[in-house]
This record gives sequence, C-alpha cells and structure tokens, in this order.
Amino acid sequence: MIRAILVDDEKNALEMMEWLLKTYCPQVEIVAMCNSGEMGLEAIQRHQPDVVFLDIEMPKMNGFDMLEKFDRLNFEVVFCTAYDQFAIRAFKYSALNYLLKPVDPEDLKSTIQRIEEKKQIPTRQQFEMLMQQIRQPSKATPQRIALTAADGLVFVPTADIIYCEAESNYTNVILTAGRKILISKVLKEIDEALSGPDFYRVHSSFLINISHIKKFVRGDGGYIIMDNDATVSISRNRKQEFMELFSKF
Repeated sequence: MIRAILVDDEKNALEMMEWLLKTYCPQVEIVAMCNSGEMGLEAIQRHQPDVVFLDIEMPKMNGFDMLEKFDRLNFEVVFCTAYDQFAIRAFKYSALNYLLKPVDPEDLKSTIQRIEEKKQIPTRQQFEMLMQQIRQPSKATPQRIALTAADGLVFVPTADIIYCEAESNYTNVILTAGRKILISKVLKEIDEALSGPDFYRVHSSFLINISHIKKFVRGDGGYIIMDNDATVSISRNRKQEFMELFSKF
C-alpha cells in the first residue's frame, strides 16, 4: 500500500481527490486529509507518508512554503495545480509530479503507477530547481534539468545537451563528451520543457540545442551538422523558420 496525505484548503477539492483515489487507485491508503499547510506539516511529521498530494495556492502557508520547512523531502510530492503553462514547464524541468485541476482520473492513475514503479524520493535539489523557475519567470532556458533515466534521476546542465532524438516512446538525449541518456519520455514532452531561445524542434524526431550547431548544409533537402559531427534532419516546413533564427552575412 501507498500511504498518502492530502493537503488542500478547499473542502470540495479534498473530497474529490479522496473519491478519485478510492475509486481509481485502491492501492493508496489515505492516512490524513488537511485543509491548511500548517495541518499538512503536522500530519507529515506524524504519519511519515509515502506521498503527499499538495495544493499550491493556499492562504497563510502555500504548498511551496510548506515544503520549504523540510530540510529533506523523504516522501513523494504530487502538486495539484491550476497554474499556467510556464509553471507547468517548470515542473517538467524539475521532474516533479503534478496534476492539473480538475484532476483527470487517467492522469492520476498514471502518476500512481510511476510512483509504484520508481519508488523515487524527491530530492531537495529537484524542489530548488522548481522554485528557481517559479520565482524568476523567464523565457531563458534554466541551467539544469532533471532527466528520468532507468536507474533514477540524472541532473544535467542544459548547455551540455547537444540534441534530443525520438526513439518510439523514449528519447535519447545526446550530451557532450560522447554521453547519451535514454529517458522514458516522448520527444514532445522534452520539447515542451526545453523549447525556447536555446532549443529548437527542427524535425518530428529531433530537438536541437542551437548553441551546438556546427554547420547547415543546403543540399539533399538540407540537414544540420552538430558539434559532435552527428547529422540531424530538418523538416521542409521548418527550414525557413530555422534560417530566420540566425543573422546571415
């Protein structure tokens, strides 16, 4: 069984999450339901749960304030949020679990399944990465990203990513110094997290770091040579937009 605590200042939201978990996730035992961050702190210390379903926007002490009271997060956190797209991108950078309100049962079941499979303990570093992005909104790519590999989380400087290549339901992240990490995310999810001034989706199978482009070759439909001498295809409908990213002399 997975022991869970629910923290949300809205009574209806608490009752709905309770119903969803009991209906769709019988392997989850709810050990406490709290309507404030203060109550959540006390319940976590008393029950030592496996996972905390945490609302973000709460009066007096919001979800982030509550987590900052802990020196070490020795439980999973599932943020329940109605935040905008930028904040969701920040959650993806930090590889922390989140559910959008209103919570979809299938999303909830998938989240519980991931927790069961990985038994992953969120680290303070993950939370700090998230807070850096939430508190300092910017279109700039963060300095580090947490990648979910087969054996756990790998914290990677985004500047070290040369390109990402789709491989069925997985993605190969190609790094400097010949390193490669296979992660259990489709390329679309990586694109949503990384796309911005530094990263560009040039093809349905490729997301590249434009700082690692060595050469663009016009022939054979056009392709890109990266710093590691790998060749990356560029879609015909992306070629003009790609060229407009750069000043031409």
